[in-house]
This record gives sequence, structure tokens and C-alpha cells, in this order.
Amino acid sequence: MIKNIGVDQIEVDRIAKVVDRGDGFARKVLTDREFAQYQDLTHKRKIEYLGGRFAIKEAFSKAWGSGIGQAVSFEDVETLRTESGAPVTTSRIFTGRIFSSIAHDDHEIVAVVVLEEPASWRRAIGKLSHLLSGRKNDHSS
Repeated sequence: MIKNIGVDQIEVDRIAKVVDRGDGFARKVLTDREFAQYQDLTHKRKIEYLGGRFAIKEAFSKAWGSGIGQAVSFEDVETLRTESGAPVTTSRIFTGRIFSSIAHDDHEIVAVVVLEEPASWRRAIGKLSHLLSGRKNDHSS
């Protein structure tokens, strides 16, 4: 069952300016493992990578319903890339599945996050739904 979705967008020029100033912002936003991937990139890819990770974290916090800094910190969400370059997002505060996507061009970086409740929640919600609707709970869900 889908818990929620979040979307975020950031201008490439804004991220380029912080990348040009050094690693301070990257160290604040990225987890240690994300930062390790970031360090090996060219200047252009650093902008795309940092902007994408920032947007994913913002999109996650929107899907979570709180925004960054309230119930979600930058360290709570991590997006690493597979060998093929696909993003894989995990979180230490959410145990369900996280679907994420990052897109960018020369002007904008956009990220989408979909949070899916863990299977145990889906089963519990299904059983509760059966009980509330007056149907017999057959325990098959």
C-alpha cells in the first residue's frame, strides 16, 4: 500500500554555486557513503549528483509529511547508485520500500519518491478493513 509520494525540484545553477564553494554543503547533505561516491565525480557530475541527492531527501521528507529538519534529517535518507547508475534509496526511519527517480537537464533537477508501507502493515490494514466492513476475516491476505 502506498503511504505517500513526494516531489522536489532544484535549479542546477543553485547547486553549481555551492559546489564551486567547496565541499561544505556536500558534507552537510550527503551521508558518508554518498560523499564517497560524490568525491570520485567530475565537476558536472558532482552538481547533478549533489542536486539529485538533495532533491531526493527533500522529496522523501515531503512524502513523510514533515519536511527536512523536523522529523527527517539529511542523514536519515541515503541514495546510492547501482553499477548501471540507477538510484537506490534507503532510510533508517522508514522500513517499507522506497521507489525513487532523479531527472536532470541543464537547468533543473527533479526527484520523485514513493513510500510503500511494509507488508505487515498492508496485511494489518487489509484485516482491519475486512473487520470494519462487516465481512468475515478469512486470514488469507
